[in-house]
Amino acid sequence: MAIKYVPFFPNTVAGQAVLDNFVRTHRLLRYRESDKVPERSVRGMPLYAVGEAELVGIDATDNMIIHGECVSACAYLKEHGIKVDLVYIDPPFASGADYAKKVYIRRNPLVAKALKDAERELDDDEMKAFEEKMYGDIWDKEKYLNWMYENLMAIRSVMSENASIYVHLDYHIGHYVKILLDEIFGEDNFRNEIIWKRSTAHNDSTGFANLHDTIFYYSLGEPIFTTPMVPYSREYIERYYNKQDNDGRKYLDRDLSAKGLKGSGYSYSWKGKAGYWRCPISTMERLEKENRLYYTSNGTPRFKQYLDEMDGVPAQDIWVDIFAVNSQAEERVGYATQKPEALLERIIKASSNEGMIVADFFGGSGVTAAVASHLGRRFIHADININSILTARDRLKARYASFSVKKVQDGVTLYRNPIQTKDAITRIIPGLRLDATIGSMWVGSIVDSAYGSSPVYLPDLMDSTSRVLDVVTLNRIINDAMPQLPASIKRVIVYYIDIADRTEILDFIHDNNDTVIEIELRDLKELLDSVILQDEAEYTLTANASRIVDTFTVAITRFYSDRVGHKITEFNQRAMAAGKKRHTNIELSLEGLEAIEMVSLDCTSDDLAAPWHSDSEIKIERDSTVTVNGSRTANFWDGTIHSDHKPLRMKIRNICGDETIFTLPEAAIEP
Repeated sequence: MAIKYVPFFPNTVAGQAVLDNFVRTHRLLRYRESDKVPERSVRGMPLYAVGEAELVGIDATDNMIIHGECVSACAYLKEHGIKVDLVYIDPPFASGADYAKKVYIRRNPLVAKALKDAERELDDDEMKAFEEKMYGDIWDKEKYLNWMYENLMAIRSVMSENASIYVHLDYHIGHYVKILLDEIFGEDNFRNEIIWKRSTAHNDSTGFANLHDTIFYYSLGEPIFTTPMVPYSREYIERYYNKQDNDGRKYLDRDLSAKGLKGSGYSYSWKGKAGYWRCPISTMERLEKENRLYYTSNGTPRFKQYLDEMDGVPAQDIWVDIFAVNSQAEERVGYATQKPEALLERIIKASSNEGMIVADFFGGSGVTAAVASHLGRRFIHADININSILTARDRLKARYASFSVKKVQDGVTLYRNPIQTKDAITRIIPGLRLDATIGSMWVGSIVDSAYGSSPVYLPDLMDSTSRVLDVVTLNRIINDAMPQLPASIKRVIVYYIDIADRTEILDFIHDNNDTVIEIELRDLKELLDSVILQDEAEYTLTANASRIVDTFTVAITRFYSDRVGHKITEFNQRAMAAGKKRHTNIELSLEGLEAIEMVSLDCTSDDLAAPWHSDSEIKIERDSTVTVNGSRTANFWDGTIHSDHKPLRMKIRNICGDETIFTLPEAAIEP
């Protein structure tokens, strides 16, 4: 349950848009349930306890990775008085796409043949992969707009008075969100609609090929803005910088005559050429000494503008010089919606200075944080998706950035992310039978001997506005959904993740439920948390005192992940059901080490509640080579990890991204 609710703004007014920039009685953009948004805005942002999961680097206080939703992350920042100077967000596009992450089986380092054949190229059967859902970009328009409105309101509440925001969208929903942006940030604060050409030309049989995304740029107060310069194109250089000195320096020649300019120039004769010139004779003499003058066939002097001294041309609002991340790009991290670093570099350089805070509340692959760190800015990366948190964490650690990883403790173990939990909920609720015929608010029903059939309401995990059971939601259940139920219904079951005020909810039920149907409230968190299984590992810990400094070695001899096992079983079953030709089932060895992606040792603390310190770390890449403490190698993993200090805890991440921590007691050390 939330500790409290943090107001978006101090001047919240019930029943109207919070900022009311349009100065109208009603909000401009009308859609289903848009009238409920102000009520939630009045309630404020839910503030949960935030735990520190890991500290990376020497000074991890300025930069943050926050595992949590946008609104919850903003509530935390606002409560702690943290203001951000630049925001870039690349939220879901309401495109209907369902993004997935490819999960790769690694080599088994305990199989001698795998080590013997390590130099051979991997063939398809040695590196099988299955897909795992990362997040679902599946929305109806109304829910998406409600969700975006609250997110944008939350972001606005933590922006500094001169901050800027860039919102990256596409044709699916961008035109609607533009209206929300006008309302929340103000029409007068709109700066640009940027068109980014993200794809090369291709055919589309149903119409014109879609090649671009749209980025809306707004700023507050007196924002920072430095015009980005774009390098000249090859065609431009060939056309205009078509002359060169004896040393090969290319240049174009510019007019030095003041003829036709407003105001008078400088009147004098230069090498027999009398006229009005743009510069005084002293400057002309200096340019002559510096070999900066080019003379035409009739002896007229012109100024040499050297190509190597020019930054390019000012960037316009159509960006065609930044290319999407392709499959061979060095910066590619295997994240479905990864954006190129060059895109964020242009935005961050344009709208922030060194030392300022750059935030991305839909952080994805971590590109915003990575580029901000490289450019000397502080960063905040937030995302609800654990794949995003792990990808950004590894990406930043590999660049030797310092940061803390924080977890919003909203009481829900979301397996890996909301969409996976959503898929699993209907399977883990005892006795639930799915039934779409009993009404849109009911997912199905539970049948027992005491009540017969009981319709079940579930919050939509993909819609953060439904996470909190409040009077607004309960009013819809009582007055809209329950009257449509058959007369035989004696009870409905309402599951919730969070509850605004339990006493208020019970009082509302007592005062407003005029039916004979009993309303039973159930906490979904208890059900979810009870079915999560931790991974298991067997290992040996040895100390080697033969060196001047003792070294410690952890050798993992067996690893088992229930969730990875289930994912592989599901993958094999789907492939068989689909009748795929040449399909070979994925099978893990008895040791199961192919299911490990990373092993980390903490030599600082054995307290399970303390933030993690990765004092030694090995990441097994998808090709089974290892990255050791951030440095990529060509070596294959041998099943061990080493440390110069006695390890107190070990963390193992499986290939699906779940992490399990094991304590390493003193008694486990073998000589």
